[in-house]
Parts: sequence; structure tokens; C-alpha cells
Amino acid sequence: MIKKPTLHDVASLASVSQSTVSQYLNGRYKHMGKETRRRIEHSINTLQYKPNAVARGLKQKKTTTIGIIVANILHRFSTQVSRAIEDICHQFEYHAIICNADDDAKKEKKYIDMLKAKQVDGFIIIPTGLNEDLYKDLLEERYPLIFLDRKVEALPIPTVSLKNKKAGYEAATHLLDQNHRNIAYISSPLTVNTRKERYQGYVQALENAGIEVKEEYVFGGDINQLNHTLPDILEKNHPPTALICGNDRVLKNVLPILKKRDISIPQHLALLTFDEVEFSEFFTPTITTIEQPAYEMGVQAAELLLQRINGKAEQQREETYEFEPKLKVRESSLLKK
Repeated sequence: MIKKPTLHDVASLASVSQSTVSQYLNGRYKHMGKETRRRIEHSINTLQYKPNAVARGLKQKKTTTIGIIVANILHRFSTQVSRAIEDICHQFEYHAIICNADDDAKKEKKYIDMLKAKQVDGFIIIPTGLNEDLYKDLLEERYPLIFLDRKVEALPIPTVSLKNKKAGYEAATHLLDQNHRNIAYISSPLTVNTRKERYQGYVQALENAGIEVKEEYVFGGDINQLNHTLPDILEKNHPPTALICGNDRVLKNVLPILKKRDISIPQHLALLTFDEVEFSEFFTPTITTIEQPAYEMGVQAAELLLQRINGKAEQQREETYEFEPKLKVRESSLLKK
């Protein structure tokens, strides 16, 4: 077996002390002479020396690694925020481990335990909301922790989210402005605050317009059941003339059903969805969306976490950073003139 080069080997070849090499590896060479830095770099390259990340992490009490747990990686929001967090980590020489919980509390617990075993420096979690005791344990163990997209009201954890009630209100108001009165609302289970608040905004807009919320137009459940549920909604004596999709995955399930039933958009049914759908501007018709600035939200979450990891912000300070929704009006929700 070929013996791996050691810190001692690098120091000997460069004719410096091991502590000098260690300072170089840790980026503390501001006052180090150019010639010394050149010799150390040459020694590292010649010997193909690779620092022991685990040993360095134990010594520095950091692994420069964070854990990201998303609720469902199939949502475009999840991929966008993950990319943003990874970009910030790369900028500050941190590593990111991304885990997909599938909105499953057991998977979420499994990943939290795994990331703790890997000694990550902190967590960014889109929480299922079903592991409150586990979140409390992270706080008690002094792990820097940021929630993204969803709140857990009982815990003092900084949270980055959208103004979801406002988003729901703007979605319904836009359709009301297009003279729709029978507006259906289709969502994944209304069990997390993000979905609840969007639905509350929809309800408030209808009530403000003096329109009764018709429960037969509302579905908040397993989207795999839409093949049975949505046709029932569309076949009411007074069927909806407009439909709001609670997120991009709901839209993905709704569109094939509408196509199969030859329902023209927007002639027969106006359509609007939350989340900016990839290529929405190239669909026929183009799709109206309520966009949340996912990338910017990911950047905010990453910066907040790194501040706490590096002691530049209070760990358990309850703060909420809410971003504005943006209505992008396109053909799918506009009345044809």
C-alpha cells in the first residue's frame, strides 16, 4: 500500500514548520511571505497532499458542511432554493448535503439523525411540521437551524417564507377581476401553513367580493386522487369557470385531466397556478402564475445560517423573513375578447 503524504512531509519538503503549513491550509497566510507560500503550494502539488477533512473539522470544531432537508425535491421551488443555498456555500467554501424527505416525517427524522452523525455545522429545513420534538432537540443541542418556506409556530426558529396569504388573495382577486365567480381551488393536503395560508387568502378574496365559498369547488388532499375528484368538480350543475392550482405538482396532475376532457383554456376554464412553472411562457396557452422568488429565498436562508454558524447572529431568535409574491399574468387566465 502506498503511504499517503502527511503534513510533516509537506513541511519538510517546503522547509517550514508544520504549524506554518497548517496556517496556509486554513487560509491564514495574509502576513506570510510570497516565497513561503510558493514553496508550500509546490510541496502540496508535488506530494499530491490531501488534507484530512475529518481531522481538520475536529480540530476547528467545524466541518464546513451544512445539511439541507427539502420536503419534496420534485417541486421546482425545492430545486431552486437548493441551488441558491449551494451557490452561497460554494462562495464561502462550505459543503452542502441535500436530502429529500418526501413530506414523510420518518424520512425527515432519518435524515436529521444522519446529518448529525456527519457532524454538520447547521441545518436548513423545509419542515414536515410533524417532528416538533426533534426540532426542539436540535435547538437544545445548539445546532444553528433555519426553516424555509414553512413555519412551526411553537418554536423560536428563524424562518424564510413567502407572504402566502397575500399570494392566495392576489390569485383569487385576479380571477374575480376577469369576472369569474365560480372559482375552484385544488391543493395538496392543507396540513402545512404554506398551503393553509394560500387557501385563507383565496377565501378572504371571495368573501370580500361578497361571494360564498363553495366547498364543492375545493379539494385539499392527495393529488393522486384528482383523476376521480376533479371530473366530479367539473361536472357540477354550475361548474367552475376558473381554477387555482396550489402548486406546480398540482398543475402537473390537473393539465392531463383537462386535456383528456377537451377543456379549452381559457375559453372553457381559466387557469392559474402558484409557483413559477418552467417553460410556462412557452405553453399554449401561456400559463398565469403566482411566483415566489425561490432563489432569493434560498440565498437569504443560507446567509442567515452561516451568520449563526460563525457566531454573527443570535441562535434562537424568532424572526420571520417574508418575501413578496409576484403575479405574472399570461393567457391562461385572461378572458378572450
